[in-house]
Amino acid sequence: MSLPIHPMYINGSWRPAGAGGLADDINPATGEAFARIAQASPQDVEDAIGAAHAAFGPWQKLLAGEREALLLRTADIIAAQADRIRDLIIEENGSVFMKAPWEVGYAIDCLRVAAGCVRRPHGETFPASAPGQVGMTIRQPLGVIGGIAPFNSPFLLAMKKVAFALAAGNTFVLKPSELTPLSGLKIAEVFDAAGLPPGVLNVIPGPAAVVGDRLLADPRVKMITFTGSSKVGRHLAAEAGRHMKRVTLEMGGKNPLVVLADADIGYAVDAAAFGIFFHQGQVCMASSRIIVEAPVYAAFLERFVAKARTITVGDPRDPATVIGPLIRPSQCGFIADQIADAVAKGATVCCGGTHAGPYFTPTVLAGVTDRMAVYGEESFGPVTSVLKADDYEHALFLSNDTRAGLSSAVVTNDLQKAMDFALRSESGMVHINDTTISDEPHIAFGGVKDSGFGREGGMASIAEMTEVKWITFQMGKRDFPF
Repeated sequence: MSLPIHPMYINGSWRPAGAGGLADDINPATGEAFARIAQASPQDVEDAIGAAHAAFGPWQKLLAGEREALLLRTADIIAAQADRIRDLIIEENGSVFMKAPWEVGYAIDCLRVAAGCVRRPHGETFPASAPGQVGMTIRQPLGVIGGIAPFNSPFLLAMKKVAFALAAGNTFVLKPSELTPLSGLKIAEVFDAAGLPPGVLNVIPGPAAVVGDRLLADPRVKMITFTGSSKVGRHLAAEAGRHMKRVTLEMGGKNPLVVLADADIGYAVDAAAFGIFFHQGQVCMASSRIIVEAPVYAAFLERFVAKARTITVGDPRDPATVIGPLIRPSQCGFIADQIADAVAKGATVCCGGTHAGPYFTPTVLAGVTDRMAVYGEESFGPVTSVLKADDYEHALFLSNDTRAGLSSAVVTNDLQKAMDFALRSESGMVHINDTTISDEPHIAFGGVKDSGFGREGGMASIAEMTEVKWITFQMGKRDFPF
């Protein structure tokens, strides 16, 4: 049986595979190819950048109301196709049934928030020091923006980049993840159906060495927005600096969820379970370190392990499934090596620690120390370490004892400690009496330290994707000193 072949999207047209050839799109639940995807060649990348560059002038001049209406039409098209897009995300990404519809709904909200931002890039007016002079600032779009999207929420996270870039008046070249290219092409399809002018959005699947490196090097591309691993992000940051190119980086996390002695233990267990087992732990905000104050450590660990043992692993199409397949079978080996290293150095596997094919069982480790790889290394799977803290200050120290700094959470009824934690936590986001996983399209999302820099969402995206220009107007003649 021949597989369907999907072309790339350049300058408003669907382009078949040329010199770049084709690549299989694999269903992670079965390990079988279900589609073939055109891969961009160097010439395709050149054509995509050229099309976006040519489209920028007319697009930035388009009336705000027209851009706003187009974003809203795109949201409505997605809403009408929600079930089909949900099924695509499940098949291509291995998302379980409860996660995929949420991702579609987030993309719809993202477009509607972006539409609301179109009219909001406000400047300022202010008096200047010279007599008769008035000053003001305005925000202008950058031009062509290159986006590199991840696999874990491929439709949502790519849409978040595209929608706000277009709202600000930029044009876009999207490189979807090599593991989830159809989700990126679906974004092109819905924008095309909404009437987006040619060249404003271009979607070019392909290897990072072909697509990503050329986006970085081309001076017509004014900014790179990236979501992915810290290792790749550091490379992009170095290259962007070499080319004097603006960049935002949303990278990995080793996120702490702190449970203080006064917490509701049952609630804390539920928050921790969602925080690490949602989407198989393949979430940059996953609660991969659970830090519990000593007086309640034993009770929490017992109840958390019992909860983990109830988590259903299986077919992502089954609504009862909580944990589906990891998208890369090789990730199971990576996690197994982390666990083996921890056990060899004295840790205990309280539950899980095994896998069948790409399905890894919910895993809870105790006795983890900083000598073990899993203490600081992101697992990107359904595995977490439960650490004992002597007291609140020790819990805060442990939470900050990481090179990452994306998200953190604390469960407590002590308002003083909750606010102290929020202020002293070395993370871009802090959630009180909640889990570490939280994201909304209108809120500034991002991290510190090795988790990256820059923010995405709402007006934070608009700020990143526009340039501030200072303009002065001299009334009458200014007196010069010579």
